[in-house]
Amino acid sequence: MSQALSIASAEKGVLMVVDIQDRLLSAMPQEQQQQIQKTMQTLLAAADALALPVLVTEQYPKGLGHTVAGIQEALPANTPTFEKTHFSAWQVDAIADALKQSGYQQVFLSGMETHICVLQTALDLLKQGFEVFVIEEAVCSRDNKNYLNALTRLREAGAVITNIESLLFECIGDARHPQFKTISKLII
Repeated sequence: MSQALSIASAEKGVLMVVDIQDRLLSAMPQEQQQQIQKTMQTLLAAADALALPVLVTEQYPKGLGHTVAGIQEALPANTPTFEKTHFSAWQVDAIADALKQSGYQQVFLSGMETHICVLQTALDLLKQGFEVFVIEEAVCSRDNKNYLNALTRLREAGAVITNIESLLFECIGDARHPQFKTISKLII
């Protein structure tokens, strides 16, 4: 089955927040800084409402700082944060082990930069058999050409390029879902 035919599932998935850190965020164009922070606030509130597990990565935090405060504060309690120097989160044994042992089949990717850490993480996850959903407005790069190139490459590699609204409504699947009103208020 083509990955593009996959439906996102809160029961099968995990949200990975890749490297949304102080120094990386400040290098992004102002409009992207605002968009990703707003999108992540919504996404994390939805993850909490849906009991969707969240993993956070930080690329070399000694040099790039930690996860930005607004996002850190929105994380569900007990969200694990993994430090890394590899661009691909999969190359960090603790992250790979956590994903292997979890039974998750789907990974919902957000973060920065799209053409470096998000791309390499997604490619490695695809090679490992995960269904990868890249949330288009929850990833960014300093240069829009790099962002667009990475999304094209990810789509061609088999990742599902989606948006926050599609992802969340796929996760609830039905207007009778107990969190339908909560998710609707977050999105609309």
